[in-house]
Parts: sequence; structure tokens; C-alpha cells
Amino acid sequence: MKKILLPLLALALSANLFAQTEAQDKKMKWWREARFGMFVHWGPYSLLGGVYNGYLQRVGGTEWIMNRCKIPVKEYQDITRTFNPVKFDPEALVRIAKEAGMKYLVITAKHHDGFAMFKSQASKYNIVDFTPYGKDVLDTLAKACRKQGIKLGFYYSQIQDWNNPGGTTGRRPMSQGWPHPKAEEIDAYTLAHQGSWDPLQQTATRKEYFDRVAIPQIKELLTNYGDIAVFFWDTPSEMTEEYAGKISALFNEYPHIITNDRLIRGSERFTGDYKTPEQTIPTVKQLDGTDWETCMTLNDSWGYKRRGTVWKTSRTLILSLIDIVSKGGNFLLNIAPDGEGAIPEINYHRLKEIGDWMKKYGEAIYGTGRVKASEPQWGRCTQKLVGDKTYVYLHVTDWPEDGQLLFRLYENASKATLLHNGQPVKFHNTHDGIYIDLPETAPDPYTSVIKLEFDKRLPEVKVKPMNTRSYEIVDESKKKL
Repeated sequence: MKKILLPLLALALSANLFAQTEAQDKKMKWWREARFGMFVHWGPYSLLGGVYNGYLQRVGGTEWIMNRCKIPVKEYQDITRTFNPVKFDPEALVRIAKEAGMKYLVITAKHHDGFAMFKSQASKYNIVDFTPYGKDVLDTLAKACRKQGIKLGFYYSQIQDWNNPGGTTGRRPMSQGWPHPKAEEIDAYTLAHQGSWDPLQQTATRKEYFDRVAIPQIKELLTNYGDIAVFFWDTPSEMTEEYAGKISALFNEYPHIITNDRLIRGSERFTGDYKTPEQTIPTVKQLDGTDWETCMTLNDSWGYKRRGTVWKTSRTLILSLIDIVSKGGNFLLNIAPDGEGAIPEINYHRLKEIGDWMKKYGEAIYGTGRVKASEPQWGRCTQKLVGDKTYVYLHVTDWPEDGQLLFRLYENASKATLLHNGQPVKFHNTHDGIYIDLPETAPDPYTSVIKLEFDKRLPEVKVKPMNTRSYEIVDESKKKL
């Protein structure tokens, strides 16, 4: 009997794993096809723009200014009371994302400063009840996203909270903020009080914070804004299996919502659906076959920065998008409205140039994945399977001076064209790979794309189930602690 039962058990386990993988693939389908989304960091910290007492915050994104400059709770709340973003235009924001070729949008519903950008019964520290603006930003944004066909996601800081008592406070030394005359005294205090710099932050327990603020607010976000596509957690230091379990249970009624890997670290139970390297792109060797998404800023700050800003070039951003997608990842690119809700002009310029490129070459991005071939030195490649055919897209960054390109894929192509205009190009299937004869001049100043057609289904790089391993998350400030 045992000899019969063991194979049957193995078959049952295999069938169950297949069913789980199939369900996960169905859940992630739109996300894997979208490949490109917009991140929006915005809140009361945008009023300061990284400047406190005349000093530019010395390290890190400006959304951390309350912590790094150790602004007392009451003082920061007084600043928040002036938050009146009358220039915010949700329709325009969504339109900018759409024209850039983005398919989804994730906004900071509540960042670490504890301020809710939505009407909340759990905390009066929200944009409707605490500011002269008096309108629910997430409500107007959700309606704009539905109208324009953009999927909506929420970033929510689930445990770190500097205003609502009981949240964690993520210790950072005063040297990262400004030259406070009592810097040593403040650093000693934060060291002795788990990162807190204001006694008000410790007037409730962690359990009270979760029961009174985090859990109720997450429920509000799940129920008040229609069909939500993504939840993005952050900074899970001090998260426990108990707290993660309470949050995870809320999503039982929303199995379609995709969540990232930052709810809790190192848990086999709560891995989330995708990994989140920050400000970095993993190498091919670092990839482990799971779903992943690089989140990255347009400049050197997640929140709006008033001065001293360093902007990434359009070329850098386009090449980053191509690199990420060629490795099977998504690209979540951040913009930051200012304290009045306006979007600085340079954001428009960068996103328009990306959008112009995507209008010509988006086919080589959407719904594509990795190619089972070595990474070419002249650029990157992506592929798409459609019926019994495969389309491979060669993203040529370094246009060959001799007009000939070698793609080391040992399959026979049936057709080759310039993607942007469909013009055929000559090619030769050889034992070396595929030789392609190209025009003397590159069609695009950033990256031109050659489309190869194959009359068969080429091998796919299958996505594996999530695990507890995380890709590197860049935070230079932590190295200075």
C-alpha cells in the first residue's frame, strides 16, 4: 500500500503546485505585460523641498526630512496645516503617465511621516481633516485612472510612522540632516529611544498603532477607491509574523491585488508577488527567476527637491527601461509634485522624450520577456511569443560602424525589419548566429530596434515562485550610520 500511496501523493503535490503557478501567472499577467509604471512621492514634505532652517538636507530623499532633520512632531504638523496643493491636477498627472507609455501608477497614500493623502477615520492627520485643501487626493486620482485606463496602486508605510504614536522611527544620525547645535545630544536620545526624537512618538505601543491606525487605514484603502491593482509596502524593520499576518488577512477578499516583497523580511509565509530592487538594476547573474521591479527616481530624490537637484538624462532612463525589461523586470519611475501640487517642468521634458521613444518602439517593451541568449555587447534584446511565432527585438544602442550586426542566437529567422517603420533589412542565418545588414545611420538617437521574426516558438524563461531572497536595495545613508 505504501508503494502505491507515495507516487499518488507526489502526483497530488505536483498538481497542486501546477495549479498555484497557473493562478499566479494569471494574476501577474497584466503586470508582466505592462512593464512600465509611474511612482508618485508626494506629501507635506513637498512643502519643504528638502530645506529646513535654511539648510539643504545633507543625505537622502527629501521625503525623509522630518526624520533626518529631527523636526518635532508639533512643528511638522504646523507645517502640514499649510498644505494646500491647489495646483494638483489628477487628470493631467494620469495623462502624463499615459503619454509616457506607462500602464499603471503607484502613489504614496501614506509615507513614513504618517500623513494620509486620503480621508481616514483612523487618524485625523489626513489631507481632508488636517489641511485647508480638504479634498481626498486618492479619490480624484482613482477616478482619473479609471477614466484613462491606467491601473492604480497604493504605497503604504505599514510600520514606520513618525506622527502617529507607536510606529517605528528608523534612526538616522543628525549628520544626515543639518548642523543642529545639539546634534550629539539628539543622537544620544535617538539611540536610547529606538530612533524616536520626540517623546510624543512613544505615547502608544506598536500593537496600539497597528490596531488603531495601520489596519483600519489599509481597510479604507482596500474598500474606498474601487479596483486597486497594487500595494507597495516599505521599510519593514521590526515587522513580526503576527503583524504581517493581520495585514495579509485583509487581502483574502482581494486575491487579484499584487503586493511587493517589503511587508516583512525573511518570511516564507509572506513573500509578496514581486521583488523590489531600488535605484539599481540587477545583473543577469543576480536574477533568480522571480518577478521583480526596479523603482527609480528621475533625479536624486523621491520627494520634491527645491535646489541642488541632479537629473538623470532621457538617454539614461530609456536605456534603464530597456535593460530592465530585457531581464524580465518592470520599471517603476518616480516623479514628485511640489508643495502646491504642480509638477516641475523638467519632469514633463523627461517623460515626453521617453513617451516619444515608446510610441515608436513600445511593441518591443510591452508583453516582452527575456531571450535565452547571451547578453549582447551592442545593446539588449527582448522577445514575445504570439501563436506559433516568436518575435525577437534587438535594442541596438551601439550602432555598428561597418553596418553589420551579429546576433548570437542559433535559430533561423524568417524576417527582419526596422521596427519604427517596418522597412525590411537583409539578414543571413549562419552557424555564427544571425548577421544583419543595417543602414549606415542609426534611426534613433538613443536606441534603435530591429525586429526579427521566427516561424516557431522559441524557449521561454519561465517565472519561478517567490522566495525570501531580496535583491540589493540601495540606501547610501545606511552606510553612514
